[in-house]
Amino acid sequence: MKKIVWTFGLISGGILAALMAVTAPLCMDGKMGDYAELIGYTAMVLAFVLVFFAIRSYRENVGGGTITFGKAFKVGLLVCLIASTGYVVTWEIVYYGFLPDFADRYAAHTLQKMQAKGATPQAIEKATQEMAKFKVWYRNPLLNVGMTYVEVFPVGLIVTLVSAAILRKKTPPAPTVAAVAS
Repeated sequence: MKKIVWTFGLISGGILAALMAVTAPLCMDGKMGDYAELIGYTAMVLAFVLVFFAIRSYRENVGGGTITFGKAFKVGLLVCLIASTGYVVTWEIVYYGFLPDFADRYAAHTLQKMQAKGATPQAIEKATQEMAKFKVWYRNPLLNVGMTYVEVFPVGLIVTLVSAAILRKKTPPAPTVAAVAS
């Protein structure tokens, strides 16, 4: 199980890391517009598709064609944790190494969007106070890591649950004609 989990987890994490390394600068330069979140979460789902293939590989190569929901969930969860950790480590490198002003830029962008949509001065003031708290929190490395895990891990967890439900198989596959003839 270790080889399957590590292989698929590292590949999925590598995909997440590469996509973040490409999209984070584009997002910060405003080149992705209002679609940045949609693009980011779509990329996460696509990277986490490897959870499905990891569970299937385990079922076919280790489980002899069978796997319970619990075992499938465990395999998927471990792949998800490895991939999510790759994402978080990449973000920490990008944030502290290349985008240390991310929180300031994010806050300014959020407030500009509110003003453009005609938000009330009270709503803008409230958001300004919330953004000030966010910036303080985000400078704390533990909170930064935690918030980044919360961004990516639930996506992988959903893919894991769906994959485990789809791939569970309690009965071994029926023997093929070739196997019966020998």
